[in-house]
Amino acid sequence: MKYKLTRSKRKTIGIYIKNGEIQVRAPFRCLQKDIDVFVFSKQGWINEKLALSKMQVEQKELFSLNYGDSIPFCGSYYPITSREGANTPFVLPPDLDNQQIKDACIKIYKHLAKVHISQRAGEYAAKMDAHPASIKINSAKTRWGSCSSKGNVNFSWRLIMAGHKAIDYVIIHELAHLKEMNHSPRFWAIVARFMPDYKEAVAALRSLEKKLHSQDWNLSSS
Repeated sequence: MKYKLTRSKRKTIGIYIKNGEIQVRAPFRCLQKDIDVFVFSKQGWINEKLALSKMQVEQKELFSLNYGDSIPFCGSYYPITSREGANTPFVLPPDLDNQQIKDACIKIYKHLAKVHISQRAGEYAAKMDAHPASIKINSAKTRWGSCSSKGNVNFSWRLIMAGHKAIDYVIIHELAHLKEMNHSPRFWAIVARFMPDYKEAVAALRSLEKKLHSQDWNLSSS
């Protein structure tokens, strides 16, 4: 079984499946034969994950949007339409092809994220007495949000697809890092102070993340 091996200072062997590729991460001192034995012992799990990864890749290739389809915004679904005055943020010019429809929806998402998430982040920053150096919306694909050591807080525009509570949780999570740049008990105590039932939001985000894995939300120029 072929795999890509990366060695580091880690203490254990880890196996990851990404885009149909088997990636193994192992300690510097781990013998090659021990790595091979470990990978072989996980063959059943690997085959299962490879099949799932292949299916997600195929679904991404087939993913497209058209007029009449409904897509999420703040946890609710709204139709894509060319009808002016419709009760949806996704009102597009008529006669666009599938890729143009997706590109237009992504641009709308980015605008909505900049307005809504930035506003909520500002409100929570005041409540939490947190002082981010900046609040920005980016195009991160694997992280809902991030906080740098310099105090810059970033959120993926894709977060705007999640429900209000999930959005608030990510905002609280990243702002809490301004006080605790770790995931220690003190950090989670800050999160729980502002959202006691945050684990419900975490579960909702995982569900959305699973769905997005099989969808292609990239601009045609990306």
